Amino acid sequence: MNNPKPPDTTAGEQAHLGKSVLIKGEVAGSEDLYLDGQVDGAIDLKGNRLTIGPDGRVKANIVARSAIIHGKVEGNIRATDRVDLKQSAMVNGDIVTQRISIDEGAYFKGGVDISTAASSQGEVKAEVKPPSATTSQAIGSGTVAPRSGSAAALDPRK
Repeated sequence: MNNPKPPDTTAGEQAHLGKSVLIKGEVAGSEDLYLDGQVDGAIDLKGNRLTIGPDGRVKANIVARSAIIHGKVEGNIRATDRVDLKQSAMVNGDIVTQRISIDEGAYFKGGVDISTAASSQGEVKAEVKPPSATTSQAIGSGTVAPRSGSAAALDPRK
């Protein structure tokens, strides 16, 4: 199997937590983090990158600038820039980010909210209304479009 190596740290500071490390509680920091161990609690790396290696196991809500997932995550992910789910990733939780990529073979169960930089920082709040009996909701975008009769009415061939 293709095991990714921790990224080169010559561009900046990066912490590395190995396979044998188990943390119960909150992980917070002001540098990038490569995690191959286990975390039960919360991860707060605002403004920094989190990489969860193939042996990483996380049961926590995650806040970071970007998140690259190779391992397993149970919890919500909020990234102000991007989230990458690699082939070996298993994620069970909601994701809020500006950009997302999901490699073929990755497992993801949850919702995705693609938001702008302003809304991901909490400056803009969107109001979500439940769909009424005459509307249908598009998956992922939150856009609500009126429903006009039957599917035959929408067929351009008729």
